[in-house]
Amino acid sequence: MIQVELENRSGTGVALVEARAFAVDVLRREGVPDGELGLWFVSPDEIRTLKRKHLGIDEITDVLSFPIDGAAELPAGLPRALGDVFICPQVVKDAWRAPLAHGLLHLLGYAHGGVMERRERELLT
Repeated sequence: MIQVELENRSGTGVALVEARAFAVDVLRREGVPDGELGLWFVSPDEIRTLKRKHLGIDEITDVLSFPIDGAAELPAGLPRALGDVFICPQVVKDAWRAPLAHGLLHLLGYAHGGVMERRERELLT
């Protein structure tokens, strides 16, 4: 079972039920049957602070991912902590599905490039 800790700290409305369902669907389509995911919708100030603190880049962005276990092999019985995805609704507006898919693929070890872009398109259709 995929457990999603979900919070909207952005100050704007977000379709949280739909976001949770989409995240679970993407992870299952990627062959992840269980795990723990943090999904945070945050303000422009918060995502900028996170990007500056963790990447050394002082700018607002649409999505940030912080993987923990990802898709790595784990010892039996150890729960899978996938990691956290942060999305800024003020940047993505109502188009949060593509950045969410992008962030989830990063949690699973995908790197920018053709394979990741192709998989994003497949997940969004």
